[in-house]
Amino acid sequence: MPFSPSLLAWCAGSYLVRMFGVTAGYHRYFSHRSYSLTRFWQFALAVLAQTSGQKGVLWWAAHHRDHHQHSDRQADVHSPVQEGFWWSHVGWILSPDYDTYDARRVPDFTVFPELRWLDRYHWVPFLGCGALLWAAGGPAVFVWGFLVSTVLLYHGTFLINSLAHVWGTRRFPTPDESRNNFWLALITLGEGWHNNHHHFMSSVRQGIRWWEIDMTYYILRALSWVGITRQLRDFPQARRDESSS
Repeated sequence: MPFSPSLLAWCAGSYLVRMFGVTAGYHRYFSHRSYSLTRFWQFALAVLAQTSGQKGVLWWAAHHRDHHQHSDRQADVHSPVQEGFWWSHVGWILSPDYDTYDARRVPDFTVFPELRWLDRYHWVPFLGCGALLWAAGGPAVFVWGFLVSTVLLYHGTFLINSLAHVWGTRRFPTPDESRNNFWLALITLGEGWHNNHHHFMSSVRQGIRWWEIDMTYYILRALSWVGITRQLRDFPQARRDESSS
């Protein structure tokens, strides 16, 4: 398989753009409604999120909402505390037991027919992304920018399920085992501040202190300056003060 700095750049660029789709799209918008979008930008973000190959936005959000309701208890779909590393990392998403989802978990989004269609045909953006990368640079760019990047993207995302509940520090006494982890935050554009997130899950901002790097939040804040994102829900000041006490 050929290798060059330009191919590594394709890999990194594809990873970062699609990781933003996962964190800003699947997680902070569709799962937690931590900011607002117009219908056009909502659809565009759903398409970007699904280029990651992590199934449909309705499927992802429904299961994630279940995770927060039952976090680290028996009913949690991917708790390393209950089922161990392998299950929480990839086992649950490969299991046919979770191929479907409870649409009652996401009534705020099932009202949009374009999202229902996109969720049903969740593979379309994923394969479309691969086709575009092939067209842009041929088989070498396809391998590095799509295949290798997707594998890294899977593991980066799933490490939040498997490690961010066992490795790191706990600032807030949440009823689960969520942890803050600087290294996981770096590779997931801010998702590693997981204990902060579980303490106030509706906040668009997961890194609270100045040194808690949260690239997804920075990008979403910048997009608000041009009117794309709106009504960003920040971490309440009282809870920021609590984090410093």
